[in-house]
Amino acid sequence: MSDAQSEEHGAFIKTPGQLITVVVLAFVVPIFIIVLLSGYVGIGTKTGAGTDPRDPQLIEARVAPVAKLEIKNLANKVAASGETVYKAQCAGCHAVGAAGAPKIGDAVAWAPRIKTGFEALWQSSLKGKGAMGAQAGGDYDDQEIGNAVVYLANAAGAKFAELKPAPKAEGGAQADAAKADMQANAPSPAKANVDAKK
Repeated sequence: MSDAQSEEHGAFIKTPGQLITVVVLAFVVPIFIIVLLSGYVGIGTKTGAGTDPRDPQLIEARVAPVAKLEIKNLANKVAASGETVYKAQCAGCHAVGAAGAPKIGDAVAWAPRIKTGFEALWQSSLKGKGAMGAQAGGDYDDQEIGNAVVYLANAAGAKFAELKPAPKAEGGAQADAAKADMQANAPSPAKANVDAKK
């Protein structure tokens, strides 16, 4: 073999300076490429479909639950039955006993609750008790919630009667009648003082 042929097939790096240059380039070039690629990927706002926070339709969808106004006509409303309210609002917990709720039909679990009376059970359901949130102010009025209480308690052996809707008076007369009922049932100040002294 001639010297010319051995030089063709010899090592590319022949001096220590060339070795240092190759090692430095082996580190610098990949880092430079990575920096360029990350800069390219980071340019501009990249959003997926339906995720642009400035999209008017998405803004409306986010605001809708807060800004929604719903007017219900309660004049001709037919009260839901206790069973209907139970299935819609109470069965999630009372059907399986979730979060310590007494199961429907479980006479042993319901017995101490039934002993407290309907009014106590009704107020507990309206105001909330334990893990059960307040049921008042939702889709059902207080009378419908009361009928659900009657349905649940009666399934466990109680003998509560369903609540009947109050008769509707015309116009402002309804408010006047309710006020008169409250005044008639309220104790007089003189009677309250006599009761307090006893």
